[in-house]
Amino acid sequence: MTITQELSSWFSPSHIEIAPALKIGDKAPSCPELAFPTESRKPTIITFLRHCGCPVSEVAFLTMRKAAAEHLDINFVAISHSNQQSTDKWLEAVGGPKEGTSSESVTVIVDAERNIYAKWGLGTVSWGHLFSPGGLLAVYKMGKDQGVWNRPTESGSRWQSSGNWAVDGEGYVRWGGPATRVDEVVDIAEVMDALKST
Repeated sequence: MTITQELSSWFSPSHIEIAPALKIGDKAPSCPELAFPTESRKPTIITFLRHCGCPVSEVAFLTMRKAAAEHLDINFVAISHSNQQSTDKWLEAVGGPKEGTSSESVTVIVDAERNIYAKWGLGTVSWGHLFSPGGLLAVYKMGKDQGVWNRPTESGSRWQSSGNWAVDGEGYVRWGGPATRVDEVVDIAEVMDALKST
């Protein structure tokens, strides 16, 4: 990691056309990297990460990884907009896509051009979102309570919004939306309740 790489993460990413954010009941957009409905027809929980190196991304990913080991009937997908090399290096630093000896893992998709982010309505965030006092305090508490702090940022943008969704076996959104705060991670219990009610 260089100082230039770290500084570049503070620049707004290039402009792309952003679709309206998906709502509950919408058909999930399908693409070769993330196709719906899935072949297995299992529900899918998706987390769109902030940049690799962000402590919120790490907590979100570890939450997904733990859930993947416990819920074998659900697909878990994490999407990174950092480039492949940076994502691979970050994954190695956080322990990889599997929890312990579990055979189940989080599928990690690299979307460096942010095309999948755009299809799901995820553009850039405002100053108020990124620097909200409540959000920053929560990120500090993540570090203090869970020992998860900033790691080097080699690619990606701090301004890219994140989000979490759950999609049922038929390819319809049943839970989720864009993150409303910088510290937001997927609430697995809440997702499970939403999927059970469909």
